[in-house]
Amino acid sequence: MNDDVRNIVLGVIAAGISAALGWVARTYLYRRRLRRKQAFFGLPDNSESLLVVNRGATGPELTVMRYDVFALLELAALIKDCNAHAQILPHDTARQGFGERTEFCVGGPASNRRMAAHLSSLLPGVRVNVEAEPGPDRGSFLIGSERYRAENGREEYALLARLTAERSQNVRPVFLFCGQTSITNQATTRYLARNHERLARKYGNSPFVLLLKVINSQAYGPDVVELVEDVTRAAQTALPAAAAPRNTHRAS
Repeated sequence: MNDDVRNIVLGVIAAGISAALGWVARTYLYRRRLRRKQAFFGLPDNSESLLVVNRGATGPELTVMRYDVFALLELAALIKDCNAHAQILPHDTARQGFGERTEFCVGGPASNRRMAAHLSSLLPGVRVNVEAEPGPDRGSFLIGSERYRAENGREEYALLARLTAERSQNVRPVFLFCGQTSITNQATTRYLARNHERLARKYGNSPFVLLLKVINSQAYGPDVVELVEDVTRAAQTALPAAAAPRNTHRAS
């Protein structure tokens, strides 16, 4: 074997080793990223999860608002990426506890009984105005002593929460997507889809409650979302018997 042939053979071997090492490194990084994502969502391989949604008022069949359908699609993609499975349940048939399966609950308490139950038991510091009569406080959030009013189509608020029933690594979380309008439900799921890696780095598997603001949804749809603040402490602290809002947030 002359020097030229030997150099070619060595080059081929070196290229093969480099390719193999690159494949191993990419596979390791992919698997580590997947495991972190699965841990954050509580979705190990082949696990089951629940998607709890509103039932429309048009009849006994399961019908879902258009923006809530889009929200479910956002969540379904996340679940599939975790190699997990999802079951869709109407809010009025999801009569079970939580912790055994990850749950994604979409919709406000006015139309989602499951959401109302979660807010009452897990977030005693949150009140949502569910009055049907028109008024400035309709649909508003009271979090601690702060009230957040919606101006439909311009500024609307939503809560994104990751909660667990107990302080245990084995308890699967429940994710709440509680918006003042149906489009803010989708905006909240999209925010989670885009920012789950950052949220996982910041919070790990700990609970959190974030207040989001959806800007000019009549023009931008669910795409322009701002983080107002982390309201975990206020949301988990029970309100006084006669809580009076100190400040009111609304569009100027």
